[in-house]
Amino acid sequence: MQEFRSNGKLLITGEYAVLNGAKSLALPTKFGQSMQITNGEKGFIAWTSLDENGQIWFESEFRIENNFQPIGSSKKPEDQETEKRLQQLFNSVMELNPKAFLGKGYKITTKLDFNRKWGLGTSSTLVNNLAQWLEIDPYKLLKESFGGSGYDIAAAGSDYPISYQITSNGPAAYTTDFDPPFKDDIFFVYLNRKQNSREAIAHYRNQPKVNIAGLIEKISGITEQIITAEHLEEFRMLMKAHETLISKAINLPRIKTELFPDYPGLIKSLGGWGGDFILATGRKAEKQYFKKKGYTILFEYSDLIK
Repeated sequence: MQEFRSNGKLLITGEYAVLNGAKSLALPTKFGQSMQITNGEKGFIAWTSLDENGQIWFESEFRIENNFQPIGSSKKPEDQETEKRLQQLFNSVMELNPKAFLGKGYKITTKLDFNRKWGLGTSSTLVNNLAQWLEIDPYKLLKESFGGSGYDIAAAGSDYPISYQITSNGPAAYTTDFDPPFKDDIFFVYLNRKQNSREAIAHYRNQPKVNIAGLIEKISGITEQIITAEHLEEFRMLMKAHETLISKAINLPRIKTELFPDYPGLIKSLGGWGGDFILATGRKAEKQYFKKKGYTILFEYSDLIK
């Protein structure tokens, strides 16, 4: 048996703009996804996906020599979509490593240790695990399959904060010293609204690109300053400036304006706006603010971030 594991992620700065080359800050999470592989019936991949409670949330079998067509038709639309995405992923693997599955058969079991609705990287951790196992470039596999900037792949394979940027020579990911002395004043709130990353990217790409170079330069500068920020007020000021820039670029209101206009601290969207997690600053009283509004899934910085 072989086993691989990858970390989940949160994108702290650079959402959307990272696609055009802005420097971003990505943090790997303590939550992630593991994958176990054993030999199986030749010509087939038997796939099982387990959730954070060890319960099966998806199960299927694919015929390798028939472009990984699922055997039998799943009745639930959600399962059909998962089969389609896995089939796409397997075919992308074959584009990069034509001998990956030929003449072989496998039983593969994946196990999440976070709720897949949280948006912490169900897809990116899977891509990274497959790439580790089959010894192919995870960034190329992501590009051939699901697409995206690749920051989540950088976080999947790192145990430290990542400075990430798409350059003319490809993805550039470097570990960074981001370890704010005020991290006890930072926490994360789940909005209970799953965001589709592909739809968020499409929305951004459909916006008129006015002075995109200026946006990239400003977001990159803010990222660099946030990484070295030593005081909470400086951090809050930089994050607010970041929110204002992205709000204008994607023509959407800031999440604080939309949902929490009376909140006294900072609120920052993470990743695709409108869903998944937000970053907030404050302590006990501020956490109670969200709980009273029905947002009960909160994480301290040190409980979520590696």
